[in-house]
Amino acid sequence: MKVVLQRVSEASVTVEGRLVASIGRGILLLVGFTHGDGEAELEWMAKKVLELRVFEDSDGKMNRSLGDVGGGALVVSQFTLYGDTGKGRRPSFVHAADHAVARERYDQFVATLRAQSLGAVEEGEFGAMMKVSLVNEGPVTLVIERAPAG
Repeated sequence: MKVVLQRVSEASVTVEGRLVASIGRGILLLVGFTHGDGEAELEWMAKKVLELRVFEDSDGKMNRSLGDVGGGALVVSQFTLYGDTGKGRRPSFVHAADHAVARERYDQFVATLRAQSLGAVEEGEFGAMMKVSLVNEGPVTLVIERAPAG
């Protein structure tokens, strides 16, 4: 499982001109799944992104978590995170989980975040051609990966 976390002042997702989701201050999570991702990876990642101290305290140090600042999370499916560009000019997506499996993992991940979060958890539209808008705060962008167990 791979996540690109961006600290944002605001973020939103539109599909065909229709606003699907939006948050104010918080984190935007671009989420991709690979073969073998399961419950352990979902639980670990949810805990990690919610507890990461990526927000500044009164001294200007990144010392506060999403819950500490009362921020929201916007989750967007992103199978291209598992694109392999090692050969040729066209990415290969053989490492990305199958659509049906990824959809199930995505729904489970969002549910896990909602169960653990103190704030709003919004989501994009799985499988849709989305337009993601954001104001990256900092900017702060982290890539977090958890390989499947076993």
